[in-house]
Amino acid sequence: MRQHRRTLRLLGSLLLVAMAASVTGAAPAPAASPTPLDRVIPAPASVAPGGSPYRITRGTQIRVDGSRETRGVGEYLAKILRPSTGYRLPVTAQGAGGIRLRLAEGLFGAEGYRLDSGRGGVTVTAARPAGLFHGVQTLRQLLPAAVEKDSVQPGPWLVAGGTIKDTPRYGWRGAMLDVSRHFFTVEQVKRYIDQLALYKINKLHLHLSDDQGWRIAIDSWPRLATYGGSTEVGGGPGGFYTKADYREIVRYASSRYLEVVPEIDMPGHTNAALASYAELNCDGVAPPLYTGTEVGFSSLCAGKDITYDFVDDVIRELAALTPGRYLHIGGDEAHSTSHEDYVKFMDRVQPIVAKYGKTVVGWHQLTGATPAKGALAQYWGLDGTSAEEKARVVKAAQGGTGLILSPADRVYLDMKYTKDTPLGLSWAGYVEVKRSYDWDPGAYLPGVPGGAVRGVEAPMWSETLENSGHVEFMAFPRLPGVAELGWSSAASHDWERYKGRLAAQAERWDALGIEWYRSPQVPWGAGGR
Repeated sequence: MRQHRRTLRLLGSLLLVAMAASVTGAAPAPAASPTPLDRVIPAPASVAPGGSPYRITRGTQIRVDGSRETRGVGEYLAKILRPSTGYRLPVTAQGAGGIRLRLAEGLFGAEGYRLDSGRGGVTVTAARPAGLFHGVQTLRQLLPAAVEKDSVQPGPWLVAGGTIKDTPRYGWRGAMLDVSRHFFTVEQVKRYIDQLALYKINKLHLHLSDDQGWRIAIDSWPRLATYGGSTEVGGGPGGFYTKADYREIVRYASSRYLEVVPEIDMPGHTNAALASYAELNCDGVAPPLYTGTEVGFSSLCAGKDITYDFVDDVIRELAALTPGRYLHIGGDEAHSTSHEDYVKFMDRVQPIVAKYGKTVVGWHQLTGATPAKGALAQYWGLDGTSAEEKARVVKAAQGGTGLILSPADRVYLDMKYTKDTPLGLSWAGYVEVKRSYDWDPGAYLPGVPGGAVRGVEAPMWSETLENSGHVEFMAFPRLPGVAELGWSSAASHDWERYKGRLAAQAERWDALGIEWYRSPQVPWGAGGR
């Protein structure tokens, strides 16, 4: 009889559900399920799912230890979660359970972390604050995409149960933003920094000078910014960063665990400087400001002593503003500089960088001279670059020069996706999402010792890009793939699996207000617009 009554109650409940569905015209909502641990980008080193999920509730606290850095990461996480959940989420050193961020010595390296999730809470453990921050990015991706919105959302806020152990493949995972061809404000740069941080990018390379504009104030040569920075491609108003502006970019990047790498491109790509100071020209005549897009026509005068006084002043002031280890001296497309003068110039300029406590980075043409000890060369050639040029880069790597890989027909984010892409250029070909992702940095240049590859970087040149929406459209969906190339192991690299994980990111980009390109190579599904 008891079993009979239970059966009647069950049938009655089902009838009520069916009646409600017939009235509303909708089926009952399925129970929410958390994002699987292996659905994040970049792919983690190790994933062990299991156990009950953790649910963020009104009573959740973010627990931190006593260090300033850990509290900073906790406050960053709280700032992301509070608007969408509507919860207080206090950051505290007291209590139990909730979300815990802790520093502990272990097998995590400088940027690795461990994430443990279960019914009682989520714990992110790392040896260094950067690892905690990267673990928080993984936690963000494990929560529903609506967590990124700036208004209260319904939830629920579930984190799948299990353990992630994660360390990066490469120490250099960079993105370059060209602020010279078109100027981007401090707030626009900050917006890009936040987008880079989500995918564990750790270097922001700022291309601060070129033919079309000089973008950083130099006290000893003030016309560089006030005159040389007064225009841009197409003749717009240009702009430049005061020293306070630049310090704010550096500070903000550091709070997201990105190191700023400033670039002053030389001896070519220097028309803005040459127009600002006649004495930097071999003939003593200043050319007009330039607003076009051709390259290779300008050069500092390698035979004049004032050239090296100028370089010393610029590097001294820029190095003093930059707490990071690196200073990029360009060196590409110096077509108006003879080989002899190019070698002379690099032989004199690289020691200046060292004098002010920085390590030289240059485009891979630097290997046509003699790279300084410890220098890094950034390779931007194509699959079809000449064997001779590739051999020179390989020889330098075999001799101790580190390499950053930025092949233009793979990871230049300003290349058009297809012939119909309304923005970007195509001199390196069309670069769809699969092509951008489907290569191995460790095997890209045969003959390069494994330890010579320091990482990857995705440059964004701005000849055709004028605002944040343009930058985002060209970066997404390619940028996450470059980030994965830099972070995840070669063994995890698989386009067929990756494209499904990438498709799941679209809803998050929408929640963040990111403009993006709906590549037909990716099964976006209902989540992407």
